[in-house]
Amino acid sequence: MGDDTGARGKLDGMDSVVTFTLNPAVDMSTSTAYVVGDRKLRCETRVVEPGGGGINVARVLHEFGVPNVAWWTRGGDVGERLAHLLDATGIDHRSIPIGGETREHLTVLERASNRQFRFNMPGPSLSEAELEACVDRVSGIDPSTPYLVLSGSLPEGAPDDFYARLARAAPKGCKVILDTSGAALERGVEADLYLVKPNVNELSALAGTTVEDEEHIRDVARSLLARGGVQVVITSLGAGGATATTRDEHWHVHAPTVRFRSAVGAGDSMVGGLVAGLARGWPLSDAIRYGVAAGAATVTRPGTQLCTRDDVERLLEQMA
Repeated sequence: MGDDTGARGKLDGMDSVVTFTLNPAVDMSTSTAYVVGDRKLRCETRVVEPGGGGINVARVLHEFGVPNVAWWTRGGDVGERLAHLLDATGIDHRSIPIGGETREHLTVLERASNRQFRFNMPGPSLSEAELEACVDRVSGIDPSTPYLVLSGSLPEGAPDDFYARLARAAPKGCKVILDTSGAALERGVEADLYLVKPNVNELSALAGTTVEDEEHIRDVARSLLARGGVQVVITSLGAGGATATTRDEHWHVHAPTVRFRSAVGAGDSMVGGLVAGLARGWPLSDAIRYGVAAGAATVTRPGTQLCTRDDVERLLEQMA
């Protein structure tokens, strides 16, 4: 694990899903009684975990027993630490060396108010040669790879259409799933994608209008599908669950009622659960239920901890 060679693996005949994280992070979380200025704040024990969109998806897939390979960019001392954290998880991962320093995140829970404060440090800039190395890795993944998940923010200085570029580099027959935001999403949908997962605000930005209700979500999602490149739009509704829209169908999967603790990683967990179902050959309707349950299970976990399989299975019973 952790080298920059080719990667492929199977479990029970299942080809590995590939996730790609261009802007990974070491996630740290802790808590303190109050967050106030000009004072030394006494914190509880720090929890340190591997993070970033695609890495979080890989963590969920691994938890569900779905074979996957996580590609990520690795730089500096923080990148080395992230590699060790990933080694400890048992996830099959491969890194692309970069000159910049992999970023860090800090999440602090104020216990008095139960509010979270999230501090995201700036990530590294990737050179053109480093970006090209990422394209080469995507073009070189095994042609039997069923799904390629492109998830998270773009690094500083990367062109807005870089996810579209990666999607076009993927082997023919590999279904590309994109979960990002802002200009990266707006340009990313210009490529042929199997699925995108915007939230309501991101869907509104894609449409150039404010999405007001579920009927409007369906219409806007179908207008995106009509462009021809995207086959499925999953719109995340937070505590409301998610809607799924194809050219022929639209349905709403409601999230179970849970005790909220942290939203960190909930969207990534939804993608992980969804892809886990798809990789097992489930119908899209069942896969999205699994994804919604995974997202709901994650918000019950503290800090940057993600869902467990047992919690997801329990919530699925409530959703039946």
